Amino acid sequence: MKVSDICSNKDFKLLTKDFEDREISKPFCCDLLSIAMGKAPAGSCWVTVMANANTLAVATLTDVSCIVIAEGISFDDALIDKANEEDIIVFSTSLPVYDAAAIVGAGL
Repeated sequence: MKVSDICSNKDFKLLTKDFEDREISKPFCCDLLSIAMGKAPAGSCWVTVMANANTLAVATLTDVSCIVIAEGISFDDALIDKANEEDIIVFSTSLPVYDAAAIVGAGL
C-alpha cells in the first residue's frame, strides 16, 4: 500500500500539500509520544489522536510514511504549515483509531 491509496478512501482527508508517494509498511497505533518515539516503525502509517507539534517531531524522528489523526481531531493551520515545511504527510479522519488502522492494514 502507498500513501496515495489512503487519499482515494473517502474516510480520510489529506491535510497537507502534494507529497512523495511513499510505501506504507504497516499501521502503527499509539497516543503516547514517548512510546511512539521508540517503537513506531519507519515507513509505517501512524494513527493517533495526538495533534500537536510534538507529533510532528516524533514523525520526523521515526521516519513514518504518514500520520493519520483519528476521532475527528485535526491539526490547526499552523501545524499543517509546519508539516508541509517538514514534508510530513498528514491525514484526518472521523473514524476511531482502530478502524482507521484496520483500513490501512487491509490495504497491505
